[in-house]
Order: sequence, then structure tokens, then C-alpha cells
Amino acid sequence: MELIVLLGALLVMIFIGAPIAVTMAVLPALYILVTGELPLSTVPYQMYEAVSSAPLIAIPFFLLTGALMNSGQITERLLLLSRELVGRVRGGLAQTTVLVSMLFAGMSGSAVADTAAVGGVLIPAMKKAGYHGPFAAALTAVAGTIGGIVPPSIVMILLAGTMGMSTGALFMAGIIPGVLIGIMLMAVAYMISVKRGYPRYQEPFRLRVLGKALVGALPPMMIPIVILVGIVFGVFTATEAGAMTVIVAALIGLLLYRTLTLRDLAKNVSHTVKVTSSVFFILAASGPFSWLLNRIGALQGLEGWFLGYAASPVLFTLLLIGFILLVGTVIETIPAIVVLAPTLIKVSVAAGFHEVQAALVLVVGFIMGAVTPPVGIVYFTAAFIAEESLEKVAVALIPFMLVEVVVMFMILAFPSLTLWLPKLAHFI
Repeated sequence: MELIVLLGALLVMIFIGAPIAVTMAVLPALYILVTGELPLSTVPYQMYEAVSSAPLIAIPFFLLTGALMNSGQITERLLLLSRELVGRVRGGLAQTTVLVSMLFAGMSGSAVADTAAVGGVLIPAMKKAGYHGPFAAALTAVAGTIGGIVPPSIVMILLAGTMGMSTGALFMAGIIPGVLIGIMLMAVAYMISVKRGYPRYQEPFRLRVLGKALVGALPPMMIPIVILVGIVFGVFTATEAGAMTVIVAALIGLLLYRTLTLRDLAKNVSHTVKVTSSVFFILAASGPFSWLLNRIGALQGLEGWFLGYAASPVLFTLLLIGFILLVGTVIETIPAIVVLAPTLIKVSVAAGFHEVQAALVLVVGFIMGAVTPPVGIVYFTAAFIAEESLEKVAVALIPFMLVEVVVMFMILAFPSLTLWLPKLAHFI
């Protein structure tokens, strides 16, 4: 009876277009009201527990860092350097898009921020240069996901807080897969560019110009170095690293480049507060929803189903990746991570994989959900900037998304991709 009521309530919430956070908070409350087994205060208690992890404090810091860098016109300096490095390859603007996304990713920690900052500049530039709009949007969207895979990934901070794992270990583990995705995206973009005859940057190479671009981009490029060196050598925690990056980004924009004003700073702080509130509302609502799934045995059933295939690593890998990709298309990244990560990492460890491997597969797979319809916010952002139909962009996404699927398989097949750097830094 309770399950029928919950399913009916879920359908009603979906039909009226209720936000995911509201849905996840209302369903446990309805369950308690129908069963009368527990006090209604269970819901706010579970919401508090979901956001009480100290590492989560780092999230607003890294969000603010990304906003400050965008306002401080740091993106343009990264763009100039990327163009000098790879712009003369066939499809130069496409290559530049991927490389500048990789550089920006090491500072913002957000796929949405990466896509908006890079796409706002390069998608119109690609269209003006003769690139197909859907291609430009699709490439920028998938390249933007690198922002959630390499440090300081906000998704990794959420996962570390949920699982009690080392944030530093996850940060280090994401570096090689993130770089690998970037290189493979550039290879795919090159093949498509050759086939379609996309142009390249025609200015002759000059070492002086490259040096000037490098000097201009060097200060913001110090941000990911500060993060990694500080965490690896134990100078500060991930949260403290977030605070440091805000200070560095503000000083670069206010004093060094003088492109950031105090009014811009106030606007960015206000915007970050709003975004952080949305993130933490979803995160808090995930707590009682996860509790509900455990209460009715749904997560236990999922765990038992996966454990039935744990003896066959190949079949288990296929099912795990398939499940992650399926869930990612219908559930937003944050609730998917918070609700499902404990179960999926547990069964992955039982199947013989290291928890860091499993964590990286979840990160890559669920972030891909931000690029896929119907709930992919990165997908919508890129299509909106490109002014292209969602259907055309969805088709153009396919070859680039296959890159990330291949990397997911590689993460599980080759443990050193994710474990070598954390072991080197003595996190595991």
C-alpha cells in the first residue's frame, strides 16, 4: 500500500513539474504520514545529516573562484595561450575549445561554469568561422565535463563528503582520466574537422607571441598548482584550498589584471550564494530520499542484484556502466551521487575493484548525465549559447560522448589510470 502511494505521489510531482529537491523531500514525508512509524522530524534530521560533512564547505569557495575568473576576463587569456599551442592544427578553434576547457577546469571545478565561460566566447567564434553550430555546442558541452573530473571537482567534493573518502585521493585520481578525455576529444574533433574541412589558425607561429600569451595566462594557471601542491603536501585541506583560490582569483582580477571591480566582486558573491543554496537544497533533500529508499528496501535490492554478477568482472562492468549511464539521463548529478554512490561503490569493491576506481567511474558517468537529454543542464547551456535546436545538438553529441564511455571502461580495466597518482601522493 505504501509503495503504491509513493509511486502515485511521484507521478503527480513529475506531472506538475516539481523541482527534484522538492520531490525528494516530499516523498519521505508522505511515507511517514501514511505509515505513522516514525516522527515527521525524521525528514529534517536526515536533511541535516546530508549536509553536515565538513568537506562540503569547499563547494561555495570553488564556485566563487570560477565566477571571479570569468568576470576577471581570465578566460580570454587562457584562450590566447590555447590558440597559440593548438590553434594551427586542423579545426584549430575546436582544438582550442578543448584545451582552454581543460585549463579552466583546473580552476572552477564545475562543468556548467566551464561550459558557460568557454562556450560564451568560442561557440559564436566557431560558428562565425564556418563550424556547424551543433558540432560547436556538442564539443563545448562534453569538454566542459572535464571541469567535474579534474581537481577541484565539486562533484568529487560531494562524493568524498558522502562516502567519507579522501578528497585529495579523488582529486589526484581524476587528473589522468581528465587529461585522457581531453586528448581523445581533440583527436575526434580533428578527424571531424578534416572530414568537413574546418579551418585552422593561419597566423605564423612566433615564439615571442607564445611567450607573451604564456606570461598572461600564468597567474591563473597557478591556481590548480596551489590546490594540488597544498593538498598533496598537507599544507591545507580541500576546504582551505578553496578559500585560498578565492583569494588568489580576487587578487589576480583586482590588482594584477585590473579587470575585476568591487561591484563585480559583490555580484559574484551574491550569485555564488544563490547557486550554493540551490546545490545544498538538492543535497539536503537527497538525505531523506536516500533514507526512504533504504527503508523500503530499494537500495538493498539494487545491491543484491549487482552482487549476483560480481563473480564475472566483465559482465559486472557492462552492467555497472550501463546502469550509471541510464540513471544519469534521468536524474541530476548531485542526487545521483548522494543517493546511489554508497551502494554502487560497495558492490564494485565486492566485485574486486578499488573504491577510488569505482568513485571515478561514478563521477565520469553521472557528469555525463549533465550533457544528455532530457535533464542535462550543460547540454541545454551549450545549445542555448549556440542558438541551435536540442535535437541537432543531441545527435552531434554522440561521437564525443563515446569518448567518455571508453574512458569509463578504461578506468575499470586499467587500475593505474586512477590509482597511480593517489598512491604516489600517499593518499591510498
